[in-house]
Amino acid sequence: MRTRTYSLAGLLLLSATLAAAQPAPAPQDPPAPQAQPPTEEQPPVYEEQVVVTATRTEQKLVNAPATVSLISSQTIANAPAQTYADLLRSVPGMNVTQTSARDINITGRGASSTLSTSQLALMDGRSLYQDFFGFVAWDFLPVNLNEIKQIEVIRGPASAVWGASAMSGVINVITKSPREIAGGSFSMSAGTFARDTNGSGEKAGAMFSIAGSWAQAVNDRWAYKVSGGGSTQDAFARPTGTIPNSFNTPYPAFKNQGTTQPKFDLRVDYDHPDGRQKVVFGGGVAGTEGLIHTGIGPFDMQSGTTMAYAKVNYSRGPLKLNFFTNVLDGEANNLLAFDINGNPIKFIFKNKTYDFEFGNVVTIGTRNVISYGGNYRRNNFDLSLAPRQNDRNEGGFYIQDEIFLSEQFRWIVGGRVDKFDSVEDWVFSPRTTLMFKPAADHTFRASVNRAFRAPSLVNNYLDTAIVNQLNLGLINPLLNGVNYNVPVAAVGNDALKQEEMTAYEIGYSGVIAKRATISAAVYYNIVKNPIFFRQVASYRASAPPPRWPLPPAVLELLILGNAFGPGAGLPSVFSYENLGKQKDKGLELGIDVLLTRNTSVFANYSYQAEPETEGFPLTETNLPPTNRFNAGINYGGDLLVGSLTVNYQDEAFWQDVLDARYNGTTDAMTIANASVGIKWRGDKFVTSVKVNNLFNEDAQYHIFGDIIKRQIVGELRVQF
Repeated sequence: MRTRTYSLAGLLLLSATLAAAQPAPAPQDPPAPQAQPPTEEQPPVYEEQVVVTATRTEQKLVNAPATVSLISSQTIANAPAQTYADLLRSVPGMNVTQTSARDINITGRGASSTLSTSQLALMDGRSLYQDFFGFVAWDFLPVNLNEIKQIEVIRGPASAVWGASAMSGVINVITKSPREIAGGSFSMSAGTFARDTNGSGEKAGAMFSIAGSWAQAVNDRWAYKVSGGGSTQDAFARPTGTIPNSFNTPYPAFKNQGTTQPKFDLRVDYDHPDGRQKVVFGGGVAGTEGLIHTGIGPFDMQSGTTMAYAKVNYSRGPLKLNFFTNVLDGEANNLLAFDINGNPIKFIFKNKTYDFEFGNVVTIGTRNVISYGGNYRRNNFDLSLAPRQNDRNEGGFYIQDEIFLSEQFRWIVGGRVDKFDSVEDWVFSPRTTLMFKPAADHTFRASVNRAFRAPSLVNNYLDTAIVNQLNLGLINPLLNGVNYNVPVAAVGNDALKQEEMTAYEIGYSGVIAKRATISAAVYYNIVKNPIFFRQVASYRASAPPPRWPLPPAVLELLILGNAFGPGAGLPSVFSYENLGKQKDKGLELGIDVLLTRNTSVFANYSYQAEPETEGFPLTETNLPPTNRFNAGINYGGDLLVGSLTVNYQDEAFWQDVLDARYNGTTDAMTIANASVGIKWRGDKFVTSVKVNNLFNEDAQYHIFGDIIKRQIVGELRVQF
């Protein structure tokens, strides 16, 4: 009897997995039971959370083979967040930096940087990762926040199914279909933010945004959605005085910039009469302007910088065929680095990406669910800073088997192989996870993953010369403020190897009494051959820079006195290098509780140990906050809505801008955010006030980044 009972349970589990992979229920399927209207006697209504990013197929969050966090549409609507940085900062294990009005960088389980290169971001599975520089421009998401169904965050490597650039994890922004958002919406917000730092007396800045959408099901086959909007914001305050390090380097004076970000998006869905086939057509464009910080200083993205996309997705049951193209066209001027002719370095960047992908899920017997797929991607580049290469081809294939060993044990094993033009050998990214389920709502996991990041085009082929200014006051106080222009080469390295991470994790996910979702994870990551932009050659007394104004021996005395950093000379060449190994360890704990039908609370804690390095000093890498704590409450009633969140993080160390004179540590900070809103005529109209940084702290998320103080925004949302 036990054998027969197990087989039936296995069949039901496998059938549920396959059913979750369908784009829509088949016509003969019985209708889902309707939820009863809640009464005061009924307990809070718990909605089972379903995610797709962990395995590329739908499954319950508690059954995911990786640590996954989910941000719901209700949380997005009620939160005081104005950017993706504000939303994702409350996710355990996520290190989020905002360095300017437009520049956001996010890295899971490791230090972020001015260009976060190891975190993959997607919109409905379409990559937003910029292969030429290896980063994500969040302002190129062409949809408005009210169009988002949920945001799924994989905390930990995911190259086994998503390939390169998913080394630290994946953030997948999933939008609502036309049928889910049927009707019209309009929103408008306006606000102000403080910029008075250290008694500067600088007047407040302003911010404004507008968005609208219309969606309609034309009939039972066709539906469409069109949306657009834009936002504009003044610049935040720049830090003043000196960078807190032994050099006391003055913060460079340059004109700070705000941002303007228009966007437009169109989606058309076709549902086949058989109920199993679906085609989604999509296209859109998003623009931006403002600062992006890099290793050679800030670039000012010019107005007219845009990324357009087009896509076609076909599905028949679990079979999926996808195509997308991203077209990037932009220009930016460096605000600190000048070429050898004394002109600001100009960066013209154009990139066309073409990606073909397929995936499928099959069952074998009663115990195996096998998913497989692959993709081919072509990039055509036109980069003024990397003129020696103009294309790149890459592709990969994955296969994964979810094995139902018994009613309590599941074993997931699989891997992916990828080939890049820029990497000599094929790269293998295996994954294995053993899952123990003592009950349906509880899962313990032990996993081993390997992931990688391929060098970007700029990593391989950067080719420019900049002028670095040396304050001669280092030599003689009487010459303080007199700068000598030092020519410095910045070049790529076409012999770079891929960065590889091997990750070990033990985790738990569970639902308690249909009210509380609990998660816990302990991880240990080993990164091999991390890629760093660093000083690789120096001017010395034997080979001083051109037109050196002083005796060469003076230069050698400066070097001996560590004027340019411990053991470093006056920089002559910067390049990218693979350096040894880095080991990261950490702990993440989280709880999300549905207190009542309208009220939920959450709290989470992240511990990130100081990295251990082999083959290079610790000062070569950024150091994330050791402790991070987030907590909040969210209320969505029939009349009132609101939320309150608190984010704490320790100090962090940064060394990824220019040379050691610009390294420094940001202070620990506690930031409170709040919002309150009123619904009118049901939920047709919602007016709200949202406040970020309630107590007006000087929040600086990167030593070279802007100072972000209190922001107060009034918002109107209309549904019709």
